[in-house]
Amino acid sequence: MSVVEQYARAHIVTVADQGQQDPAAVPVVLRYDPDTDPSSVRIALPGPQEWTVPRELLERGLRTPAESGDVRVWPCGRVQTVVEFHSAQGAEVVQFDLKTLVRFLRRTYTAEPVRS
Repeated sequence: MSVVEQYARAHIVTVADQGQQDPAAVPVVLRYDPDTDPSSVRIALPGPQEWTVPRELLERGLRTPAESGDVRVWPCGRVQTVVEFHSAQGAEVVQFDLKTLVRFLRRTYTAEPVRS
């Protein structure tokens, strides 16, 4: 097993969602390829947006606010994690269930590079 790919649902949080209990969930793909970049994971949001995030940053952000470049990650209560992406077009704030990210990160540590 080399590539770890997990499909998840997350909530894109916008100003219009403020006051709503449960903003609409969107499909997200979490991907880790140790052959390509063993220190990063990729998060694909709906549309053409895909972000590369240091795996260590994502893991650290599950417990405490963490930031690297254009990405910020922080815990949100006991069961959610927020990932904020910044670009020239603005910011995307995505809320994940904590267990989804924990399950994905655990799987990345069992992935091994393909040996030729």
